[in-house]
Amino acid sequence: MHEAVASRLEGFSGQLVTTSAVVTEVMYFLSDVPHGPVSFSELLLASGSRIEQLTVADVVAAAELMNQYSDTPMDFADATLVLLGEKFGIVEVLTLDRRGFTTYRMKKNKAFRLVLPA
Repeated sequence: MHEAVASRLEGFSGQLVTTSAVVTEVMYFLSDVPHGPVSFSELLLASGSRIEQLTVADVVAAAELMNQYSDTPMDFADATLVLLGEKFGIVEVLTLDRRGFTTYRMKKNKAFRLVLPA
């Protein structure tokens, strides 16, 4: 899967935007990979990624989304990405969570577009 992500990012010319919750989750998942957290943080720096900070209202809204999608389920990081999509009108998502992001919807039932091939 690393190759698919690297390939997709290679030709990408936009700006990557994420949330601090997603960064926390990725750092946790990479903690057992040699140099994983450092490599990820260097990717964020080199790509000029923007990390959106969460407000208390965002935490409440994310918790409400997690409750709404409890049957999928939705974790906190995913919920913050849905909120980010709503806030900035972002529909393209680079994620390995195909099941979740083919199910989750923004307001007005707007679907996400997954940028990694199936």
